[in-house]
Amino acid sequence: MKLKNEWPKYYKKDVVTHYCPGCGHGIVHRLIAELLEEMDLGKKTIGVNPAGCAVLAYKYFDFDMIESAHGRGTALATGIKRTRPDLFVLSYQGDGDLSAIGTAETIHSASRGELFTLVFINNAVYGMTGGQMAPTSVIGQKTTTSPLGRNPKYDGHPLHITDIIATFPGVAYAERTAVNSPKAIRKTKKALKKAFQTQLDESGYSVVEILSPCPTNWKMNTIDSCHWIDDVLAKEFPLGVLTDKRGGQ
Repeated sequence: MKLKNEWPKYYKKDVVTHYCPGCGHGIVHRLIAELLEEMDLGKKTIGVNPAGCAVLAYKYFDFDMIESAHGRGTALATGIKRTRPDLFVLSYQGDGDLSAIGTAETIHSASRGELFTLVFINNAVYGMTGGQMAPTSVIGQKTTTSPLGRNPKYDGHPLHITDIIATFPGVAYAERTAVNSPKAIRKTKKALKKAFQTQLDESGYSVVEILSPCPTNWKMNTIDSCHWIDDVLAKEFPLGVLTDKRGGQ
């Protein structure tokens, strides 16, 4: 289905955004809504929104959503999908939510090969709570809790959680993309479509990690934040397919 130049069916168009200027969440929201319309999934979709900046994601989506406790998105998505396997289930989470307090839920849902789709927004910082260091903050990155820059001696190294779960037998599709340029956005939509189809085909767990700009907490303007993804963040978290065991796709 080719969309016209208008708001996708499953995106609420009369809502003023609460996201900061230059934030990538709105772009990803739009891509998800477009795909749900194109793939005719919206009427049977349930989304799980996280704690963090996207806690209000349900304000923008015109399909059913459930708010999870901090870090428990994949556990809630597991329960929904197992109870209603006929539904299309999304867990939408940020790096702090998914790879800090939610590490156990993320790891074990992936190890079980649960049949929902995980959309993982990685902006390498805690956005909503004031810009603290996140598990994905890069070495040298200045945050409110690492004002001199992340020091691996004291703070450890960035956590590559998608790379870890991509090695699990139950994970059928994992890819890392970005939304800092038109080309990157197009690639992200293609990756999301593959992940959605993985769930529909019941091939296994599917996850798309998306490097997303956060100009406010990175203390940059919007243009510089897009360049920072290419120059710094994507060097720590390289873009591309991490695993694809869908078979014949």
